[in-house]
Amino acid sequence: MNAMRQQSDSAEPLRHDIRLLGRLLGTVIEECEGKRVFDTIETLRRTAVKFRREGNDADGKLLEQRVKRLQDSDPNSVARAFSYFLHLANIADDRDQNRRQRARAIADDAPARGSLREAVQTLGRHGVGVARIRRLLADACVMPVLTAHPTEVQRKSTLDVHREIAAGLTQREGPLTPEELADLDASLLGRVATLWQTRMLRYTRLTVADEIENALSYYRSTFLQVIPRLYGDLSRLLNRESAKPFAAPPPPLEPFLRMGSWIGGDRDGNPNVDAGTLERALLRQATVLFEHYLQEVHALGAELSITTLLIAVDAELLALAEASGDDSPHRRDEPYRRALVGVYARLAATAQRLTGQDLARRSTVAAPPYDTPQELSADLATIAASLAAHHGSPIGKLRLAGLQQAVEVFGFHLATVDLRQSSDVHERALAELFSRAGVQHAGKPLDYLALDEDERVALLRAELSQARPLASPWIAYSEDTTRELAVLRAAAAGRARYGKQAVRQTIVSHTETLSDLLEVMVLQKEAGLIAPAGQDIPPEDGLMVVPLFETIPDLQRGADIMAAWLDLPEIRQRVKQAQNGAQEVMLGYSDSNKDGGFLTSNWSLYQAERALVDVFSARHVRLRLFHGRGGSVGRGGGSSFDAILAQPPGTVAGQIRLTEQGEVIQSKYKDAEVGRWHLELLVAATLESSLAARAEATSAEDAHMAHHGPAMSFMSDTAQRTYRGLVYDTPGFADYFFAATPISEIAGLNIGSRPASRKKGQRIEDLRAIPWGFSWAQCRLMLTGWYGMGSAIEAYLETGAPDAPRSRRGRLAQLREMARDWPAFRTLLSNMEMVLAKSDLAIAARYAQLVQQRGLRERIFGAISAEHGRTLAMLKLLTQRELLADNPTLQASLRERFAYIDPLNYLQIELIRRHRAAQKNPRAEIDKRVQRAIHLTINGIAAGLRNSG
Repeated sequence: MNAMRQQSDSAEPLRHDIRLLGRLLGTVIEECEGKRVFDTIETLRRTAVKFRREGNDADGKLLEQRVKRLQDSDPNSVARAFSYFLHLANIADDRDQNRRQRARAIADDAPARGSLREAVQTLGRHGVGVARIRRLLADACVMPVLTAHPTEVQRKSTLDVHREIAAGLTQREGPLTPEELADLDASLLGRVATLWQTRMLRYTRLTVADEIENALSYYRSTFLQVIPRLYGDLSRLLNRESAKPFAAPPPPLEPFLRMGSWIGGDRDGNPNVDAGTLERALLRQATVLFEHYLQEVHALGAELSITTLLIAVDAELLALAEASGDDSPHRRDEPYRRALVGVYARLAATAQRLTGQDLARRSTVAAPPYDTPQELSADLATIAASLAAHHGSPIGKLRLAGLQQAVEVFGFHLATVDLRQSSDVHERALAELFSRAGVQHAGKPLDYLALDEDERVALLRAELSQARPLASPWIAYSEDTTRELAVLRAAAAGRARYGKQAVRQTIVSHTETLSDLLEVMVLQKEAGLIAPAGQDIPPEDGLMVVPLFETIPDLQRGADIMAAWLDLPEIRQRVKQAQNGAQEVMLGYSDSNKDGGFLTSNWSLYQAERALVDVFSARHVRLRLFHGRGGSVGRGGGSSFDAILAQPPGTVAGQIRLTEQGEVIQSKYKDAEVGRWHLELLVAATLESSLAARAEATSAEDAHMAHHGPAMSFMSDTAQRTYRGLVYDTPGFADYFFAATPISEIAGLNIGSRPASRKKGQRIEDLRAIPWGFSWAQCRLMLTGWYGMGSAIEAYLETGAPDAPRSRRGRLAQLREMARDWPAFRTLLSNMEMVLAKSDLAIAARYAQLVQQRGLRERIFGAISAEHGRTLAMLKLLTQRELLADNPTLQASLRERFAYIDPLNYLQIELIRRHRAAQKNPRAEIDKRVQRAIHLTINGIAAGLRNSG
């Protein structure tokens, strides 16, 4: 009882915040829409809550009937009301997470799991000291990479208001007078009213320029503030002496945690991305960064009012002040301020040169621009050294230390922009270049596309050693070839302008052969990014060519391709000299899941990682895995902390990049405090996975693979047959999918610049993995996160695999041991459990009614329903408990949320039925209000489920 009471007490602040925001929303709705609309919404809410709590089918039918009676503008009002309530509940959830994390952080005796403090303590217990952590960080790379994949359905306008509401909730936690509390609540009411009166949907499709600006808003609100703070916290943990009041702050840490981006450089399947968008992305990133630097230096100038009448300063600082050009008599005794006048002027001149804009907020003296970030760092270090030498260390820790670290991390570029393109585009571009250049092969004009793989590899390697170019300024090439060369040339220009960290990687989607990688090398040579093979290679020369292995067959042959790649002498030389001994490999979660299903995707990824570790270890090359994770579990979602710790030993080793996509960016990073925690989780998990008891972990992993690998392979094969049997081999499945999910309506929602499908038509093969998973989430099936698992576990229990325990009881004991002791399998089941907890077969059955053909509907939904029941039963058998019984907080939160998501599902089904009926009737006029209401429900359901894209 005490535990239950304690849990109830800990949940009370969250319930209080949700009740407060819900009450404010109700007040706004009644005022703006009138009592009739308010009563309609409230009646639906009460019916849905009663239905969820009591499970009475009569309440479900009543909810359905009341939704069907909604007419005119009422569906829009209802959709907006429930959607905004879920938005507000998310804000309250995030604040509650912050509250809990702060409470754990205050408890010195029990640091929060996933915190930096906990990671350093854990490593200490394993005999890993500070010196070893520092050695790892010196060459480490931890990089979240923001992408513009289209599952973020919220507008920036609403996200900005969300931040203000979150700030208001935080202020309410402090001791307040009645007047202050009244003022805060009035402010919150105004913010909620602003939300209600702000258009929730975009009327036009996002452009790449919009996506760039949206991403940059997270730098302003989160990354530019939080990342230097995180470095500072870690530095203090690794430098105990710095905790003394007047101890000199340690120098900035080597930049191991940086930010990456695909926005503006990811051309794969997006015709709207080209050289111009890459140039814009780099320009806008630099602009935001220099605005931040100038603001911080301006603030420093106000803060560092230290006078030489009271305290001494270093000669180097005096020289910097004298060189500043500031001759104001008011600052004659304030050398720090004078020095910063010069720093500010040089920064403003640098911004003018790099961005072509005057970003200075005040007039400046004439000064030369900084040529490199290192020059700016040197000036800041001069100021810091003087402060430290003359009792000013506490002053330097206020703002200067963070700015110093920011310059180390962000340079003059802010974030690394990756290039990405499909291998077949590279192939066609090179084929045209060879043909138009008149290259001969075996005495005849070269037909590159007709060559076999060995011939291609030989030709490409020979071309890499050639000094003469293939492309000619006198020849007009096709649009695709011209675009590819222009992008690479823009990358070269961007690196020269903003620094080599501005563009570091070029990712090859659909890598299937060694020649796919060599083709990009030749194209880089044509664009002037790299010199011909055989010449001296400077550090960070050219772009690292990163293969992306996506489908199940691609993952299976990935290790062989990388072995062949690293065995080429010219590539080994480039890896050693230009890439600091590291080579990156990207693994795709989305397409492998869409290709082979949940279990097979995860198992194929796991085996590919182990095989890659062996290949790289044998060649003494550092492996950096780039995980193409999405928001939903079917696309690699789930806890990033647990996912990193569950990686095979040797696959992290201080090197990890991972994509942050769609609504996950908003969920993790819209708020500085929440964003700080998620970044800390990434760093802490990387440290633990890289350093904690590697020998023991490797030994345990080898034992798991030896004892349980055959069982996983057996289940993977069964799960893949089950999944592909439904999705690709069942006649009419595509018709069912397009009818029983809102995929067609999602395609019309203006949530991204990338098309939902690679080709026109209704083929599952052509549909992108992101809208594929997003559609299943909308109808509450989330098929991509569990389908096939039930059959796989059941088949293993019934028949087993070679070398499996002979009895069913023995095989069940083995699977339970795997679920308990093997991190990879435990994390797999945990993610699947969360998906199943969010699924609702009764609601999915109502979506199935949208399929007109009864036989098709019953056949396919029957198969889905049977597998769903089988998977639930098998999961409960392995875990020996009900869903989420070990996480009652999440269980209670989901139960409350479902009462607000359910009406949106019911409404979406009804509106889709009306809309599609009107589309089929040539005499009917399409009601734009119905279309908007459908899109509003999509927004709300996505907000309620949170990780659906």
